Amino acid sequence: MAATNDLSWQRLYHGTRADLKPGDLIEPGYRSNFGTRKKAGYVYLTSSLDAAAWGAELALGEGSGRIYTVEPTGPIMADPNLTREGANPTESYRSQEPLRVTDECTDWQGHSPELVKAMKDRIVGLEPLPGS
Repeated sequence: MAATNDLSWQRLYHGTRADLKPGDLIEPGYRSNFGTRKKAGYVYLTSSLDAAAWGAELALGEGSGRIYTVEPTGPIMADPNLTREGANPTESYRSQEPLRVTDECTDWQGHSPELVKAMKDRIVGLEPLPGS
């Protein structure tokens, strides 16, 4: 998939539970939050604060969800898992290069506990059955 056009004019976010500081790098190679939890070959980012909130709320681990503003250190591309017929409604991207944390975004609102539970239940339903 080709790299996206220049998004440097947009604010880009990454949702997680990790406690990071400006200058820290978010790199590929960590276990995915979803599915079989294999090591991710990409890091994910979005220009949508709502999509970043989902990332923060659905991330595995302890602690509060966090959203960071980030800048890519290399090319980014539309996330093919969330892109349909050329449209990218969640404004979600991925990169094989690290993302540099520029700041923490503290003025975001999460989704209702009921909606988060429903989404987590849906994700569990997407996981392959053992032995398949």
